[in-house]
Order: sequence, then C-alpha cells, then structure tokens
Amino acid sequence: MAYWLFKSEPSTWSWDQQVAKGEAGEEWDGVRNYQARNHMRNMKLGDRGFFYHSQKDKAIVGIVEVCAESHHDSTTDDERWDCVDIKAIRPFETPVTLDQIKADERLSEMVLVKSSRLSVQPVREDEWRMICAMGQTNPD
Repeated sequence: MAYWLFKSEPSTWSWDQQVAKGEAGEEWDGVRNYQARNHMRNMKLGDRGFFYHSQKDKAIVGIVEVCAESHHDSTTDDERWDCVDIKAIRPFETPVTLDQIKADERLSEMVLVKSSRLSVQPVREDEWRMICAMGQTNPD
C-alpha cells in the first residue's frame, strides 16, 4: 500500500463534503499540475491518503482511500488530465496542523514541508504513522 496527501481548500471541497459522498466516493478532479497528475496515475485501489485542508486551516483532518484508479477527469475535454476517486475512511481525532508538522524534525523531509504547493503528493510510511500518532488516529 502507498500513502498520499490530497490538498483542498475547504471553501471549494471540504472534509464534510467528502464524508457526505459515502462509499461511492468522489472524483479528485480539477488537478492541473503534471506532477500531481502523475502521482494519481501511480495510485492503486486501497491506497490511503491524508485529507488536508489548505489555505486558512492548514491541517490534516481525515483519512481517505482510493476507490477508483486513474481515469479521465470528467471536468475537462483535455485528454491530458486524469484523476482518481477517493472515499472518506475516518476523521482525525485531533487535526494535525502544518505548523506541528514543520516543528517535528522527523518530518523535515516530508513533501508537504519541502513543496507545500503540490496538491497531490506522496507520503512515506514512517511519516504516515507519525502523523496519525500526532492526530491520535488509527493509521490502519
């Protein structure tokens, strides 16, 4: 299993909206960055991800799962853009902020710290487990 982080502005797509989609999940559409798109092309069913509220909150608020592998993004006719579908698994007991992540030296190499603008990014397993522990949330 691989781990990922999906960033969304809560005013555009929030954790509550993701949860409301239930088991069917929702397309993670609208991504127009080649590196982020390529990450989605590498995702497999069952991969897990952090759901990150960007902009004001800047915090990991939940765990999602890839429920449909890479396919054409339905929001565009441009064949270059793909997306995956994700479904909510569980909220974080305690959201983990970007400031908390940056303050932990063990997470200094995390993509979120080094390249915070990337909307879809990989997360190493050790980072996944540390952040879940910080958020008092089951990593599995």
